[in-house]
Amino acid sequence: MPWSDQGGPRNQNNNPWGQPGGPWGQGSGGQPPDLEEMLRRSQEGLKRILPSGFGGRGLAILLLVAVLAWLLSGLYTVGPNEIGLNLIFGKYMGKTQAGLNYNLPGPIGSVIKLAVTDRNITDVGFREEPAIVDGRRRGSPAAPRGPEAPEESLMLTGDENIADVKFRVIWQIDPAKPEDYAFNVANQPGTVKAVAESAMREIVGQTQIQKILTADRKLIEPASQALMQKVLDEYHSGVLVLQVLLLSVDPPQQVIAAFRDVTAAQQDLQRLGNEAEAYANRVVPEARGAAARILQEAEAYREQIVAEARGQASRFEQIYAQYKNAPTITRQRLYIETMERVLGGADKVILDDSSKVGAGVTPFVPLPAFAPFQGGRK
Repeated sequence: MPWSDQGGPRNQNNNPWGQPGGPWGQGSGGQPPDLEEMLRRSQEGLKRILPSGFGGRGLAILLLVAVLAWLLSGLYTVGPNEIGLNLIFGKYMGKTQAGLNYNLPGPIGSVIKLAVTDRNITDVGFREEPAIVDGRRRGSPAAPRGPEAPEESLMLTGDENIADVKFRVIWQIDPAKPEDYAFNVANQPGTVKAVAESAMREIVGQTQIQKILTADRKLIEPASQALMQKVLDEYHSGVLVLQVLLLSVDPPQQVIAAFRDVTAAQQDLQRLGNEAEAYANRVVPEARGAAARILQEAEAYREQIVAEARGQASRFEQIYAQYKNAPTITRQRLYIETMERVLGGADKVILDDSSKVGAGVTPFVPLPAFAPFQGGRK
């Protein structure tokens, strides 16, 4: 049996037990004593502990104490953020919640504790070394910092362009299926990263680069998260994807200036479109109002003309009815009324149609011509 030096006191013979003969006690030349002598000494010590002597009963008691101690060693505690997995001879038997729990001790049983509420961060496209605070990994969801990994971030878009996509996946162990996480996948963080990169490549490969850089950027995150969760569930990985964050989506560095110009032009186009729509929203109601006013005026004019025509027709019918009763008088009255309207504002010469000679001219004094001389004033 090998004996290791644990840094205890040494004597001049470099003996860690501080006495000649090393761990075997007294002996000549450092040789261990006789085995029978050792058993005798052990029996004497046990006799002092067990008055009845070291027989079968004493051996049974020692064996029982050893078994009890071994069984009690199966007690274990599970933290509030953990779930315990009980194994018997390496076979999964069930899971335990936070608190004091029991499983058969080793080598028969064993326990795997998984922190199911801790959130894990997987970065794709770059390498970040976040600060360690209170023993926990602190990552920031802000812009990526650290060495880049172009073999992960460069992705082909649907219109055969290349986009530099850096994103972060926040995930945790599924509390409902921690056994899948422990037994079905060997390298869980590596699997999550591979699935995340594959899902993002599929989503980006179905989208045009302009939409990725502008309007559809916020649609990529939930789509990739759903696809990741679907693939991981098919793997029975026991991983729950909480969030996917797009940290940066840019064209390759060689053409980023040209793409920024295109993005600015797209934004100008959208702005002008919004201004045109606002102008249309203002002008169209005004035009509709003017059209409604014209229609109403036309309707009023039509009603006026129709009413006047109906009035004239009614007047004519009334006159005609009177004409039938007294044709001569009605004809004379119509003639006089017509002459009054026609000759009322014209200069007139009145002649007497008497048959007397010289009596055909009737003196006429234009009294309106003398109106300015009334009162002695011109």
